[in-house]
Amino acid sequence: MKEVSIDSRSVQTREIAITSAMPASLAWPPILSGKTSGLLARMFRDPRVLEPEERKDLIAQLRTAVDLEPRVPEIRVLLGMALSVDLQAQEALEQLREATRQAPDCFIARLKFGELLMRLRICRQAAEETQAAAKLATNDFQAELARKQAAAIRTMLREGIERGGYGSLLAKLTPSRRRSKKTETSPVLAGSR
Repeated sequence: MKEVSIDSRSVQTREIAITSAMPASLAWPPILSGKTSGLLARMFRDPRVLEPEERKDLIAQLRTAVDLEPRVPEIRVLLGMALSVDLQAQEALEQLREATRQAPDCFIARLKFGELLMRLRICRQAAEETQAAAKLATNDFQAELARKQAAAIRTMLREGIERGGYGSLLAKLTPSRRRSKKTETSPVLAGSR
């Protein structure tokens, strides 16, 4: 097997290629301040680097942005993603569901809604949302994101990793123990005391 080394130039080149492939509609909405966009950039690089206070601050700023611009689905998507990073799954689902309801043709809303559903092991609905996102892809970068997510969902479905999937998987693996209707008797040795 061939070893691959990654230097900082190749990572920068990849990041430039990714950002240039992204449509202008995925740029930060103008309502987000410099501090908010900085926190968002850090969250996208690695969600674990944000401290709890930074996550709370980011969520508060995004809530304010949603209140100021309730008809911009991309801000709801960002809020849903931040809530997901902060492990507030139910509210994240609500925000992403609302974003897809507001803009059914928004690629990023469908993709991220599908991703959260996948992470919550609601695989059938995740597959539907990811399929809808794939149909909305406008460039190779978006198509590749949707393809990888769909492949992960198919793997989860095949392996039975889905809400309710564990029980059916266990039922297949463990033999059923039914009692026989015949009465069982144990042999009795004659003459034994």
